Amino acid sequence: MRPMQRLSQLALWAALSIGAAIGLFVQFFLASRGLSPLTPPLSMPLMLALLVALLLIFGLRLRQQIRRGTGAVNPFQAVRVLALARAGQLVGSAFAGFGVGLLLSLIGRTVPASVSVWLPMVLTLVAGLALAISGVIIERICQIPPGDDADGSDAGSLGHSPENPGSDQPAFRDGGAD
Repeated sequence: MRPMQRLSQLALWAALSIGAAIGLFVQFFLASRGLSPLTPPLSMPLMLALLVALLLIFGLRLRQQIRRGTGAVNPFQAVRVLALARAGQLVGSAFAGFGVGLLLSLIGRTVPASVSVWLPMVLTLVAGLALAISGVIIERICQIPPGDDADGSDAGSLGHSPENPGSDQPAFRDGGAD
């Protein structure tokens, strides 16, 4: 089996870029129709901040279980926290990009925007960055400590043993030829 790898930085930059493009598109579309710029509701950064808090709570609980020992860690819970961390990274990057796109559209205006217009955009950007950063931190917390699995000592538990090569099961093959 391949070891789990961290989420690619390219994926995070892509999510940020897509979010920024969507934010710019929405603002330019509204401006072309003569409408006021989109101002995100204050509940959006608030909900992103709540997601940051939940992610940190789950991640720190998992960290405490890892410190107790491998028997204390529920592997299904660890995978769920890892999936939540990766989703938080992507969603946080996309919302941070969306905030950047909304703010970039205000730069070229001749009349400066009021605080009630740009403050929710900045808060969305900051909350999105906080979610992405907390996702990266929690993903690192979910790593298996070195020495537990790095030497491949658990290969015998999956049916792979050098003494009994016929015992490996098809579900655990590495994709080699049959």
